[in-house]
Amino acid sequence: MVLSMVMMTLDHRSNYLEQVRAALATVLYPVQALVHLPFSASSWLGENLASREALIAENTRLRSQNLVLRGQLQKLISLELENMRLRKLLDSSQRVGERVLIAELVAVDLDPFTRQVLINKGSLHEVHQGQPVLDAEGVFGQVIHVAPLNSTVLLISDLSHALPVQVARNGLRAIAEGTGDDTRLQLRHIPINADIREGDLLITSGLGGVFPPGYPVAEVALVQPDNTQAYATVVATPLAHLNRAREVLLVWPDDPQAGLPAPPTGDTP
Repeated sequence: MVLSMVMMTLDHRSNYLEQVRAALATVLYPVQALVHLPFSASSWLGENLASREALIAENTRLRSQNLVLRGQLQKLISLELENMRLRKLLDSSQRVGERVLIAELVAVDLDPFTRQVLINKGSLHEVHQGQPVLDAEGVFGQVIHVAPLNSTVLLISDLSHALPVQVARNGLRAIAEGTGDDTRLQLRHIPINADIREGDLLITSGLGGVFPPGYPVAEVALVQPDNTQAYATVVATPLAHLNRAREVLLVWPDDPQAGLPAPPTGDTP
């Protein structure tokens, strides 16, 4: 007891045991580190797991947000394209100069032997059978069946459709017949010496009483005379986007009887 007190007094005054404690601390440090290792590892692992979960959650949120933004961007692009199409239709309606109504395609006939579409305007909108239908570029077809809220349009590419046209350059008249292919019309009975060339614009001639004159129809793509035949092979490309249009113009041509005096009624003096 007395010896222990003496040693403590000497250590306090002269730091006699400082070197011994330092040596012991050095020797015991690995043991202390090993003892604290599970606690340190657990704390480090918990922090990293929490950080990783936070990063995963943040990544998931950003992915979802990116998907939503990309979807909205696609919608904006679609609206922009639709706006461009409608502007073209409005410009086309101003060129036509007649009463028009914009209609939207709601269905396409899947029968491979017919070229027909359904539009969302009908008799309640004063649509009538035989009415001309255009898109922003040219003649699209004509109404063949009318219901109160929708109508069926026969495309000019249908095998049963024939459209009186003329060459805009010289007035040469012809009949543009559908081929069942939305990219091809055929002009039959064109003499091999007729003045028609590739690149000529075909417009409605007004004959037949369905389409008023002057509407653009197609561009001549091929003129192939055959000296062994009486007629040349003439193929034209429709100007209307028959397989891509989403909106069309219903046209009410001017009444050719408008402005004429009414027929007399009763006995004439």
